[in-house]
Amino acid sequence: MFLICADSIVPDSKPLSWNHALPAALLLMAPFDLLASLAMDIYLPVVPAMPGILNTSPAVIQLTLSLYMAMLGLGQMVFGPISDRVGRRPVLLSGAVMFTAASFLLANTTDATWFVGLRLLQAVGASGALVATFATVRDVYAERPESAVIYSLFSSMLAFVPALGPIAGALLSKHFGWRAIFLTLGILGVLALLQALPKWTETRPTLAAAPPAALRPMLRSTAFWTYTLGFSAAMGSFFVFFSTAPRVLMGQAGYSELHFSLAFATAALVMMGTTRFAKRFVASWGWEGSLIRGMALLLLGAVLLVTGQALAPPSIVTFVMPMWVIAAGIVFTVSVTANGALEAFGDMAGTAVALYFCIQSLIVGVLGTAAVVLLDGDTAWPLAGYATCMALVTLTSLKALRSQRRWRTAEGPHRP
Repeated sequence: MFLICADSIVPDSKPLSWNHALPAALLLMAPFDLLASLAMDIYLPVVPAMPGILNTSPAVIQLTLSLYMAMLGLGQMVFGPISDRVGRRPVLLSGAVMFTAASFLLANTTDATWFVGLRLLQAVGASGALVATFATVRDVYAERPESAVIYSLFSSMLAFVPALGPIAGALLSKHFGWRAIFLTLGILGVLALLQALPKWTETRPTLAAAPPAALRPMLRSTAFWTYTLGFSAAMGSFFVFFSTAPRVLMGQAGYSELHFSLAFATAALVMMGTTRFAKRFVASWGWEGSLIRGMALLLLGAVLLVTGQALAPPSIVTFVMPMWVIAAGIVFTVSVTANGALEAFGDMAGTAVALYFCIQSLIVGVLGTAAVVLLDGDTAWPLAGYATCMALVTLTSLKALRSQRRWRTAEGPHRP
């Protein structure tokens, strides 16, 4: 998952009170970035068992994934302006406390309603900590070369979380029980907090935040919608995959938690491997060409999933290997969607980024959850259905965008 802070700041000429060397700054900030994603992936191996543990339905357990995902995106629109008003440090510490407390409470409840509510609280805390972390990066390093190092390292670390998180969750659950997963998240949250309390100084510029930009230009932009839909298609496909993979591979194929985690990790490894070559291909194909090829790979993966579902029982060959194709499509897509969506809104970048991620989170949370619930989450149908529908919608929007550009070119400067 890729998350960017949403707030927009007017630079301040006063020196910021952040005097950490780059390695120390990374050690201070990285735990909050990693924990937000880890809380999603480390939980996957026990998802099939949670309906029995909590005496509830698989649909309710799906909410514990969907609400977490949605809140990570929506929270950026809330916590960005708050951090502009009250500062980065209060938002970070409050978010970290909420995340940590929710993690410990999750380990000590067997009531389904409380469990869903606490997962939502955990996501609220994670979102606040993320926003404060990335706002601090922008405050301190926006005009410095270290910013590229920080963002690159954060992206590299997050690429490993989907690969290693489920394996860690499976091992914890096997040896210590499912509660150990949430206890571990709580302990890691405490350690991050103890490190941040004495060292995380305030970096918010003293000048007032820039006034919020109007949303109408973005909402009326075909390019913004086209690339945001492409981003939603890509990230939603991965969301549906990790929502259904435990039920398909453990529930239907009979994999153990560890074997499931290893199989799941291969999709993340394909994404990491594809990323190494994506820059070269994107430079050759361009933004639109990369988006088209990304959507084509989603459609190809969906065809392979449908074929496997119809001809053979669930396995790595019929369920995971088609996801490798989709994973490559995800990489080619997300490599260009932010630039494509935000190209025309450089003067309102903070608001545009926030809206971009919020729309993606809503589409993924609502449509991805609907696919899992309505198309039988114990099969490949939800993933195939979501990838197919969203890829076709994105390609249709791209066709409209191209037609719009041709019309504007034909009309020329005298267009009314």
